[in-house]
Amino acid sequence: MRQLSRVLALAVVAAGILVFPFAAGAGHENDPRTPNLKPMGHIFEPASLIYGPTDVHTDIAFWGKLAIQGNWDGFNIRNIAAPGNPKQVSRTFCDGDQGDVIVYRNIVTRSWNTPAPAGATCDGQPVPEGFEGLHIFDISNKKDPELVGSVDLECGSHTATAVPDKKNGRLLVYNSGSSEDCPGLDIVEIPLDDPASASFLRFEEAGEMIHCHDTGVILGKAKKAACAGGLGFSIWSLGGKDGGSLEDPELLHTVHVPDVTIGHSAAFTWDGKVLVFGHEPGGGVVPQCKATDPESNYTYFFYDTDTAEQVGSWTLPRPQSATENCTLHNLNVVPLKKRYVLVHGSYQSGTSVVEFSDPQNAKELAWSDPPPLDPFDIGGAWSSYWYNNFIYETNINEGLNIFRFTGRETAGALRLSHLNPQTQEFTIDKKRKKGKRG
Repeated sequence: MRQLSRVLALAVVAAGILVFPFAAGAGHENDPRTPNLKPMGHIFEPASLIYGPTDVHTDIAFWGKLAIQGNWDGFNIRNIAAPGNPKQVSRTFCDGDQGDVIVYRNIVTRSWNTPAPAGATCDGQPVPEGFEGLHIFDISNKKDPELVGSVDLECGSHTATAVPDKKNGRLLVYNSGSSEDCPGLDIVEIPLDDPASASFLRFEEAGEMIHCHDTGVILGKAKKAACAGGLGFSIWSLGGKDGGSLEDPELLHTVHVPDVTIGHSAAFTWDGKVLVFGHEPGGGVVPQCKATDPESNYTYFFYDTDTAEQVGSWTLPRPQSATENCTLHNLNVVPLKKRYVLVHGSYQSGTSVVEFSDPQNAKELAWSDPPPLDPFDIGGAWSSYWYNNFIYETNINEGLNIFRFTGRETAGALRLSHLNPQTQEFTIDKKRKKGKRG
C-alpha cells in the first residue's frame, strides 16, 4: 500500500545506507513453526523500516534457477539451484521505492512508486525529477543487468503483473498505481525484441471505488484478470466467450466487500474457478491481527469467478500481538490438479500454507511465525510463494528465506520453467497432460 511506501520513504531519507548480503544466518531456522515446514537455505541481507538500512526487501519472481528479488533501492538476482544453499549473483541499484519486480526471458521490470526527487539515479543513470513508473532492464548478463528503458506513468507503479502475448511478440504489463487518482490499470507494451521501446498503451478503468493495488491474471482456458483495491475487487475477461482481449479487457464484475477499505491481493485457483481476495487494513504498518480486532481484518475471502459470489473464507487462527504489524499479504496458489492450496507471507505473522479445496472449510496446514520484532520496528514476510516444491519468503528485514513443506497435500504439484506469482500462464484441469511432476 502507498501508506507503507510513505513510511519507508521517510526512513530512507533518515538513513540513506547501502547494504550488501552478509554471511551471517537469518532467523528462520529457529522461529516457532510446525514440524512439516522445514527451514532450508537463506541469504541474509539485514534491513529495518525504522532503524536502517532501509533498502528493505519486497516482492520476488522466478526464472529457471534464478530468483529476482525486489528491494527498495533496486533488486537482487539470486541463484536458487540449491535451495539449501542459495547464492548471490548480482545487485542492481535503483533509488525509487517499492521495487515490485516481474521477469520474462531476459527482461526485468521494476516498479517505482512515488515521484522521484532531484538527483535520483537508477543503474547509475539520472532519473528525471518527478518520474514514477516502470524501469526496464536487460539481464542477459546476470552479473551486470543493464537499464534499457522506462515508462513514466501518471500514478506511478505500486505493483506490476506480467501478461505474455506470444502471438504478438510482446510482454504486456498490467500496472497498478494504487491511487484514488487512477482507479484502474495501466497497460504497458514491451516488445520482446526491443524492450527499450516499451510504451504506455492505454488505461483500463476498474469499477467504482476500486483503486487497483495488486492484479492477478490467469490465461489458458480461463482468460481472466482481477484487481484488488479500494473497497473490493474487479474481474475482467481477457478473451473467449466473455469477450475482451489482453490489450482491451472486458469488465465483468465489481464487488465491494464488507468492512474492506484497502483491497490488496487477488489470485486465482489454477482451474480459474475461484478467486482469493485479501485486504490490508492499516496499510501494513500497524497490528491488525490481534484477537481484539475484527476477524475480517485477518481473513482471506473466496469467490466464484463466474458469479462473483462468495463461497468461503479463511481466518488466521494465530492472533498476533499489539506490537506486530500484520495483515494477510502476498500469496500464490500451488499448481495442483486435485486440491486448492495457497501459500502466503503476512508480515509479522510469518509464512503459512492453507488448504481451501472446500472453500467453506479451509484449514491451515503449516506455518512459521517469528517472535515479535522490537516494539518500534515494522517488518516480517512481505511475500511467500510456492515455486517448484519450495517456499520462498521475502522477509523485509532479513532477505531471502527458503522453506520446504513436507505434507502430502502438495504431492504432485507441477514444476514450472518460470513464475511471476501474480500470473498463471495456463490453466490446470483433469485433462491436462503437459507439465513435469514435482
